Amino acid sequence: MEDYKKYRWFYTLSGKLVVGGKSSTQNDELLIKLKKTRKNYIVMHTSSPGSPFSVILSDPSEVSERDIEEATVFTGCFSRKWREQNKKANVNIFSLSDLYKSKSMKSGTWGVKGKAKQMTVQLELVLAIQEKILRAVPELSVKNKKDVLLKIKPGKIDKTEMLPKFHVLLDKNFSQEELLSALPPGGISIVSKNA
Repeated sequence: MEDYKKYRWFYTLSGKLVVGGKSSTQNDELLIKLKKTRKNYIVMHTSSPGSPFSVILSDPSEVSERDIEEATVFTGCFSRKWREQNKKANVNIFSLSDLYKSKSMKSGTWGVKGKAKQMTVQLELVLAIQEKILRAVPELSVKNKKDVLLKIKPGKIDKTEMLPKFHVLLDKNFSQEELLSALPPGGISIVSKNA
């Protein structure tokens, strides 16, 4: 997928690209585009509304349980659960072929055939560099602990108000736009400088 950087994205430790919508419109766009490929990717969404549909863009036979765990953490952290300052989120896991959309469904809403698997995840991310870009990713997806720039979790202070603190704590000088696009929507709490 060449245009993946317009979505939320990260790479798992094993190098699998995970992509998720930033809005209900993007969720629809992403799933419709992937449905056309006729590939049966693994898809995730929180059990409650307000979440990206995240897709592991690899053949399911090559996806490990660890890849799925990393992608579920990512999905939970970029959902409404983070904005609501929850510590955990329940994330549903299903196959792309199990999803359907009828004309009467509102933007970003999809139906699921069959039963989804569910995983409960801790809402916690680390800031690290992937593809030379600052990303907020699950800690499991960072190979060397020294590559973790900061560990974050949901907090009371909005991410825009936290920017000066990020600039002080991060050794590299990231633009405001790069920082804001890497972080989940809502409040942020900095757990530690190095995880």
